[in-house]
Amino acid sequence: MRVVSFLPSATEIVAALGHTDAIVGVSHECDYPPVVRSRDVVTSSAIASQAAPGTVDAQVRGLVDGGRPLYDVREDRVRALAPDLMVTQVVCDVCAVSEGEVRAVAARLEPRPNVVTLGATTLDGIFDDIRRVAVALGVEERADALVGDARSRMRAVHETLKTARAPRPRVAVIEWTEPVFAAGHWVPEMVYRAGGADVLAKSGEHSATRTHEVVRAADPEIIIIAPCGYDLERAIADAERALALPEWSWARGRQVWAVDANAFLSRPGPRVVGGIEVLARIFSPALFGPPDSATAHRIL
Repeated sequence: MRVVSFLPSATEIVAALGHTDAIVGVSHECDYPPVVRSRDVVTSSAIASQAAPGTVDAQVRGLVDGGRPLYDVREDRVRALAPDLMVTQVVCDVCAVSEGEVRAVAARLEPRPNVVTLGATTLDGIFDDIRRVAVALGVEERADALVGDARSRMRAVHETLKTARAPRPRVAVIEWTEPVFAAGHWVPEMVYRAGGADVLAKSGEHSATRTHEVVRAADPEIIIIAPCGYDLERAIADAERALALPEWSWARGRQVWAVDANAFLSRPGPRVVGGIEVLARIFSPALFGPPDSATAHRIL
């Protein structure tokens, strides 16, 4: 089996199912497990991803408004890799190559590879996607074990919170700071399972912009800054940049945390369970202990 993955979560799923060696091509954003960084890169981005949040947003809007692609597929490289399986997604065209483009490339290959599309917007959807990839790889039993372990870990968090009758703090998860986006999809459910109450979004709904006034009126006790597609270092920088603005002055009396979104929140793959555990440590450190400094950093 030869696999080309067009998004980081797919790469992580294939690896977690024990088929890291089958991965021959990855997207430009795939970085976990670290060994996949040595694989052929089959996509490129037109976005200057290391720019400030407002600049990145302007670049994305300009490309979309101009009808230009955010990402390119290096079809010659895909062809040379001769994949048996290509994994794509339909959740967000801003985050990865579109399903339509991947299927168009697959249709031009001979022999034509199998294409699996991931589309999770909830935790159950993520587990379904894991099973979908496992079926394509012929390792259904590994998906059962992986999902079973995930559910067991979530149940352990739940039982600890239930036994302690822990109060639920009001939480706002910000996945982009300029403009402000409230994290949607599976993140509100992660917040709930970690013992919090999301005050800006509902599980399964798309991430959406929120005005500063709306965020302030929601009165969060804890604010999580987790920029989609970025690591902890970038989250810290974005949080500090935002809190220096007058629009965020009200938040200086709240708990504000920066979290590694790439590892724990924004990728719909196996590590979201670790994200629930990180959030539980932020919300209830007396029960779970404080979060590891490599996963989250308290700004205020």
